[in-house]
Amino acid sequence: MAGSHAHRSGQHGAHGAHGGASVPVERGPRTILLALLAVAGLLTIIGVLALWPDGEKVDSLSEEVSFAAPGVTFPRADVLAVQAACEDLTDDDACGRVSVQVTEGVGIESRLEVNVPPDVLDAGLAEGDTVKLIRTPAQAGEEPTYNYFGTVRSAPVALLFAMFVVVVLAVARLRGLLALVGLAFSAAVILTFMLPALLAGENGPLVGVVGSSAIMFVVLYTTHGFSLRTSAALGGTLVGIVLTAGLSVLAVGGSRLTGVVDDGDRILSTLAGDLSFQGLLTCAIIIAGLGVLNDVTITQASAVWEIRGAAPTVSRRRVFVSGMRIGRDHIASTIYTIVFAYAGTALTILLVLSLYDRPFLDLLATEEIGQEVVRTLATSIGLVLAVPLTTLIAVATLPPATKDTLSG
Repeated sequence: MAGSHAHRSGQHGAHGAHGGASVPVERGPRTILLALLAVAGLLTIIGVLALWPDGEKVDSLSEEVSFAAPGVTFPRADVLAVQAACEDLTDDDACGRVSVQVTEGVGIESRLEVNVPPDVLDAGLAEGDTVKLIRTPAQAGEEPTYNYFGTVRSAPVALLFAMFVVVVLAVARLRGLLALVGLAFSAAVILTFMLPALLAGENGPLVGVVGSSAIMFVVLYTTHGFSLRTSAALGGTLVGIVLTAGLSVLAVGGSRLTGVVDDGDRILSTLAGDLSFQGLLTCAIIIAGLGVLNDVTITQASAVWEIRGAAPTVSRRRVFVSGMRIGRDHIASTIYTIVFAYAGTALTILLVLSLYDRPFLDLLATEEIGQEVVRTLATSIGLVLAVPLTTLIAVATLPPATKDTLSG
């Protein structure tokens, strides 16, 4: 036991981020990992500063873009009555018409009738609901015109968000609160750095890598605590981000994807001429894979620490093999998650294209299907490669198996 104590005295204990067993860590591997992460953090800061968008350019672009014509307002109105379904009416002019009273904005207290799309009625628009209207000012002595803009959904969305927060806090407690803080930080990075940088014409893949790295530095340490286990997961995550970015650049360019799918993309191309849609697509692929990448890497790092804590006499090679068994199972389920998530997002497009009754290879030539396939494959490849890399990084920081036990 004296020899064992001497062996451990030159090592530093690393406690698991989740309160697991304390695992002694050798100083050399720990120093190398933390030094590399420090360099990555410094490069991330430099990247953020170098790519930070020109505020004047973004503001100038925003001023040039107008959502509506001058004088057009968007008052709120309460629904007083909804006409019967179109098939039940004999008057075609009454089809899809609702009676409303303006409750906020220009024209308050006005009672009027506006037409709404049939699908809005089919969605259950009813008396007492609140809608947004488009009010066009009167011209040449005519009365102002009102049209349906959208249904106000603030209350149900706020309720759903409150339920989400309550459930997260009730189940995950402090760690759930920290996860919400990390989520808020991620949103701030995307809104204040990544989106303006893209609009300013900065390189899409670089914005994706730098912004995602900044998010992961804060999110991982905030949610999982400052430990070598978290650092190993962060190292694997950063490598996975770089790999996904490289694969995405090659895949998007090699498959000749334009990044332009619908009218919204075409409108954006006219508003932001410096924006590269291929770069935008690559950046989107990087961001889309962050969640599952983080999930896989933190799981692998935790698995390695738990295996070593439970079996200190097992060699590092066997720890790696055991960790990879866990990783393979996780890879399978995570790939399903990615594919099903993209399939759900593109379900409408898939339904339309399925009606064309064309072979899949023909449909692959379309921008819609091509983007989803490339997005899924590039993200999945980066994810799969991150598993052995994270496991290797975590295992490298472990000490050899306990010598006195092995010799006996």
